[in-house]
Amino acid sequence: MLENLFPKWGGKAFVLVLLGFASTDFIITMTLSAADAASHFIHNPFAPHWLSNQMVVTLLLLAVLGGIFLKGFKEAIGIAVVLVGIYLILNAIVTVVALNALLRHPDAFSNWKHAVLTKHPSVLGILGLSLILFPELALGLSGFETGVAVMPLIRGKDMTDRIRNTRKLLSTAAIIMSVFLMATSVVTSLLIPAREFAEGGAANSRAMAYLAHQYLGSAFGTVYDVSTILILAFAGASAMAGLLNLIPRYLPRLGMAPEWALASRPLVLVFMGIAVLVTVLFRANVDAQGGAYATGVLVLITSAAFAVTLHMWHKGSIRYVFLFITVIFSYTTMLNIFERPEGLKISSLFILAIIASSLLSRAMR
Repeated sequence: MLENLFPKWGGKAFVLVLLGFASTDFIITMTLSAADAASHFIHNPFAPHWLSNQMVVTLLLLAVLGGIFLKGFKEAIGIAVVLVGIYLILNAIVTVVALNALLRHPDAFSNWKHAVLTKHPSVLGILGLSLILFPELALGLSGFETGVAVMPLIRGKDMTDRIRNTRKLLSTAAIIMSVFLMATSVVTSLLIPAREFAEGGAANSRAMAYLAHQYLGSAFGTVYDVSTILILAFAGASAMAGLLNLIPRYLPRLGMAPEWALASRPLVLVFMGIAVLVTVLFRANVDAQGGAYATGVLVLITSAAFAVTLHMWHKGSIRYVFLFITVIFSYTTMLNIFERPEGLKISSLFILAIIASSLLSRAMR
């Protein structure tokens, strides 16, 4: 829809820019998830000593992911579905146990409230600080945009049925993500000491795993760690699926990619090569990749919100609801870019690479 706002080459350039941000998002999803999985692995008490290197474990996980996609797209998605089911069940168990612990220790909320009001006695100050920190929640949207990217793969008897199934998919994903995001934010904030969230702390990048070990023991905690490692490693599966769906759908159609871009296996090798390079450049550091990931996610969601606002502009008062959502995401995107400009820089490199390779491909043909 947005590409129709620009005539001829302007529309193509706009699509290429969005593909650049999408590529940033999906590639960083792969590398960030693999690095996070590696962090869970090396911090587990039962992990072998010879596999205690974050970089080595991250590259091994990326290699496994690439190997599965080289074997076949359906096999990768099938494995991912099973892992997601197990992971959601384990998270539900940990969340319920943690909420029960809060009910048995109501002083945890009182202590948290006292600490907040002691440091920020003004309610307006708390609201202002919340607005400033709001963009940090962008990482909580992780995965939703990859689900949106694979919407063309949803099947149905006809277009109406496909749209209905798409709404079911997005609604289910949004509800599950919202419930878990709110519930886990509460239990981790109230039950885990702040010092454990600092770099090097036991809960840094693994807050729910920390609670699993603390309240359900090392055996269950290790099962949770294994599930988390697998789900994070395969989080790249949704990102890879998004890339394999987007690139062949747009670049060849615009005459901006060679014919081999329509085949999945050559693209898998290209994307895995880029993922390895990004991992090495970022030294498999989870926090260092957060800014680039958030930028890619927010630009995609903001552009989608803007497109929907344009589509609904003549639908009466409901248009202002979508306009409000667009304003929120626009604010979040700009503040995130201002605070973490490395995300825009990395996205710009992806955009330049896509535009340069697309123009070169077109010129050669």
